[in-house]
Amino acid sequence: MTDDRTGHILDAALTAFCQYGYGKTTMQDVARAAGMSRAALYLHFPSKEDLFRAGSRRAHSRALDEVDAALAQHGDVLSRVDAATAAYFGGLMAQISSSVHGGEVLDASLDVAGDIASEAHAALVVRLAGALQTAAAAGEVQFSTSDATAEDIALLLLAVADGLKKTSADPQSLQQRKALFLRLVHSGIAPLRQPPAGGNAP
Repeated sequence: MTDDRTGHILDAALTAFCQYGYGKTTMQDVARAAGMSRAALYLHFPSKEDLFRAGSRRAHSRALDEVDAALAQHGDVLSRVDAATAAYFGGLMAQISSSVHGGEVLDASLDVAGDIASEAHAALVVRLAGALQTAAAAGEVQFSTSDATAEDIALLLLAVADGLKKTSADPQSLQQRKALFLRLVHSGIAPLRQPPAGGNAP
């Protein structure tokens, strides 16, 4: 959790990184964007790397909060997992996606704050797998017929979502392909219907 002053600095830093790119952004640029002196900025963050890591940690924490909110909604589990995944990546990309330096900022996220991103991704998998496991306990889905675990399904959903974003430039096509994939996953983990007593299976 960040205080108001720190939050203001991190907001200003993100604006500067998106405007200039990570490599060219200086602490002076951030201080100017935050309306403070460079000396005052150094009292909060000793280096640009520390500043970037703090921003990354806050962004991932907020994205995970969005995941929790999406998973808490009503609806079938795959729809909620899909909404949670979209909220997670959408939250992380909200500002940098419109920046010409967005790619560089993403690269910096991996180089400078890769451990933070990895920890958040692992936390995301735990949340998605937990939702799937809860749904299985309630009889909404089952994994025995597919010989998979809830974590397997969560990792698969994330991998396909990432792959579709890279191969489907058209938003409508992306949604159609994602919907098709979710239907295929649902058919693989849907609980088997039991025939009525004294009847025959269809």
